[in-house]
Amino acid sequence: MKFTVNVECSPEEARRFMGLPDVTPINEALVEEMGKRMEANLALMSPETMMQSWMSVGTQAQDAFVKLMTSAATGLTKP
Repeated sequence: MKFTVNVECSPEEARRFMGLPDVTPINEALVEEMGKRMEANLALMSPETMMQSWMSVGTQAQDAFVKLMTSAATGLTKP
């Protein structure tokens, strides 16, 4: 035998009926914290900051490459 029961209730009523805890305060705190972190990270995403970060890494990599090539060239010229 198969039967279907339809119950009309709000999500809050269904949560209480099923005995589930109310996690609304925890959810609100998490959403607030995520918002704060996103706002803090948006400053890091400004074009000026990104270019400064990329350029500092780029010049370091370029300097390291020049040193590598210089040491390789001086190594070839020595007998």
